[in-house]
This record gives sequence, C-alpha cells and structure tokens, in this order.
Amino acid sequence: MQLLECPHCDEVSLFDEWVIHRDVAPDEDVHPDDYKLWGCLKCKQPQLWKESDSEEPQRLWPQVAALAQGIPASIAREMVEARACFDAKLYTAAAVMVRRTLEGMCIEQGTQKRALFQALQELRDDGKIEGRLFDWAQALRVLGNQGAHFSKESVNREDAADALSLAEALLNYIYVFTAKYEDFQNRRQSPAN
Repeated sequence: MQLLECPHCDEVSLFDEWVIHRDVAPDEDVHPDDYKLWGCLKCKQPQLWKESDSEEPQRLWPQVAALAQGIPASIAREMVEARACFDAKLYTAAAVMVRRTLEGMCIEQGTQKRALFQALQELRDDGKIEGRLFDWAQALRVLGNQGAHFSKESVNREDAADALSLAEALLNYIYVFTAKYEDFQNRRQSPAN
C-alpha cells in the first residue's frame, strides 16, 4: 500500500500495488526499471508508474495533458498556472487564470479593445473565432469575473475543469488548427499539385 494522488478522485488516497513488471537489465551495472500498476482503494481506478534507482518515480498514465506546440509561451504560461491552481484545488483562482489567458490571447491576436468583452467581439468580427467559440469565450469571461470579484458563490470544481477544457480548445483553434488549415490550403493551391 502507498499514498498517492489519485487523478480520478482528485484526492490523496491509499493505493494497492496490482502488478509489477521489471525490465531485464542488459548488464549487472545497470539497475532495471520497475513499472507498477497501482489501484486506488477509493475509486478502483488504476495508474501506471515507472520507478528506477537513478531518478524520481514518474507517473506514466494518466498524464496531465500538455499544451499543443504553436501556442505562444506567454499564453501557455497562463494556462499552466491555471492548471496548477486547479490541481491545488484552488478552483476560483483557476477560473481567474483562465480569464487572464483569454486576455493574453486577445492582446497577442492584436485586438485594440481593452475590455475583454469587446476584445472577444473584435476577434469574432475579424473572423478569428466563430459563433460557438465566441459563446465559449464569453462564458469563460463570465466565470473569470465570478472568480475575480468577491461574491458569496465560489467557483466549483466542475466549472473550473470545464473552463480549462474550453480554454484549451479555444487556444488550439486559434493557434494550432487555424495554422494547420492554412498550411493545408496553401499546399493544395500550390502549382505543383
């Protein structure tokens, strides 16, 4: 038994060791790696860890999703901080960081409006985001406002988790999928095809 953070329960709980696999070392000087499948005693969900003598134990699965390449470092930094707030169970702070991410995205995209509501409208009017994405962005802005301004209602875990997912989808659309689509279109229109 071991205490581990369960990504499924979102709590530290006891885990039972289900399976161990030891890599066979090619020579005696190399210590083999152990791969352990642990089962959460609370939710019965597994996680896979790699352990070796030469480095810290590393969870291999499930992994926290990494942001896609192509998202500017300054914007990615805000999302990483939002995720860290969420992981620390600071859901209101996570919502505020998602809002900061949106503000940074608008600035990076060259919007002229300072108010986030108007900056998002400008992105929509310029054709950088369409109807549903605009609605998502506005919902994230409202949730961020709820977190940023004192009220008796705090941001709950489910809303914070949704905010992270929607913000990541929005960033992927703006920075990753749009660039891939443009590359595809340019390739299809080149004279060599």
